[in-house]
Amino acid sequence: MELKYTRKNVYKEADGKELEKIYKFAEGYKTFLDSSKTERDASETARKLAEANGFKPFSFSEKLKAGDKRYFVNRGKNIFLVKVGKKDVAKDGIRIMVAHVDSPRLDLKPNPVFEDAGLCYLKTHYYGGIKKYQWTSIPLALHGVVMLRGGKKKEICVGEDENDPIFYITDLLPHLSQEQSQKPLAKAIEGESLNAVIGGLPSVGEEKDEESVKTAVLNLLNKKYGITEVDFQCSELCFVPAGKARDVGFDGALISAYGHDDKVCAYPEMQAIFDSDSDRTVVAVFADKEEVGSNGTTGMQSKVISDVIETIANSFGANPIEVRYNSKCISADVTAGYDPAYSSAFEKRNTTFISCGAAVSKYTGARGKSNSSDASAEYMGFIRDIFEDNGVIWQTGELGAIDMGGGGTVAMYIANLGIDTVDVGVPVLSMHAPYELISKADVYSLYKACLAFCK
Repeated sequence: MELKYTRKNVYKEADGKELEKIYKFAEGYKTFLDSSKTERDASETARKLAEANGFKPFSFSEKLKAGDKRYFVNRGKNIFLVKVGKKDVAKDGIRIMVAHVDSPRLDLKPNPVFEDAGLCYLKTHYYGGIKKYQWTSIPLALHGVVMLRGGKKKEICVGEDENDPIFYITDLLPHLSQEQSQKPLAKAIEGESLNAVIGGLPSVGEEKDEESVKTAVLNLLNKKYGITEVDFQCSELCFVPAGKARDVGFDGALISAYGHDDKVCAYPEMQAIFDSDSDRTVVAVFADKEEVGSNGTTGMQSKVISDVIETIANSFGANPIEVRYNSKCISADVTAGYDPAYSSAFEKRNTTFISCGAAVSKYTGARGKSNSSDASAEYMGFIRDIFEDNGVIWQTGELGAIDMGGGGTVAMYIANLGIDTVDVGVPVLSMHAPYELISKADVYSLYKACLAFCK
């Protein structure tokens, strides 16, 4: 028994075989990321992978049995994976893993198209917590869907293929930005100035048209997608950083990409439910709307999670309340990794470090644990025993120093159902930036943690 606690570095503990597994797992994660920029993309990618792993569509009227593997796609934006085990769900409950697959981005406004000074733009409304100045002068891709009259859906993805055009939000040149430079970071770029350039070629033969560039762009969109300007009012379109996940460093030990928060947790939980041979009933959830409060039909405050649990319980004649109270959950969400460049924002003894394994956060919230789900000592002990019995390298930590701010996860909404819940995720540097940074060691450690939890 070790008397003193010592945080372990996964890379230092790994032998050659383990290191090979870490890097191989990371390649699968990068492929998943590249096809999962938005919650719609991630849910569709997960559906395809689920079907490849023998999962079939879920029905709320179906009577499930041991061995069944089901998936339920909720409105195209969140997905539930269900693997039914042999153990009694009334006595043993369900093992639930929840990660969110929405990330900070720039949504289009309902009436976004306008022209000014010979350029055509789309107006945006930022989604989730961002530093607005980080979204200027970077290549952007447009993702989403547009609904046409009669219920016809058009899927849009422009900017990801190397032959696609990209989109761009301008910034002020340093020669003229003296006044801008004196402003606080939060005010230097206003939300209403995050307008993406989408065109600059006037329509031919429309010299009298004061919006000839806008007209030309609308003509292009109509020709390719059948879209008119009013169709933007019935769309879900957003700008995200263009480009693929990339290794960082000469050794490739780290990954920079858009959307680590929280797909770096979604992928391990998904792979764990695919790979698990547990006798327990396991549910993995890709949630939506976490970045804006988890409201709506696809957020974790909706009743869908309870409906799925009730369907499982009813299949075996079990009381859904008893099933919920005996269930256990990992809220798989990222936390802030210690960054020596900004050390004053952290309390070093109680923060998580890159490459030191799965990050367990007993509570999140802000300052006086506001909006926190605080896991009990008993449940923390349960999680510790599971991880240590299965060789999982893990660490604990808070999201920054007490009075620096804070953050939340979906844990509180699961706990409100009477289900023991704790946050287990991956430390991230530059969280909510267009490109975030994580360690391959940590995403693999979380996969091992999820696999152990399923057992």
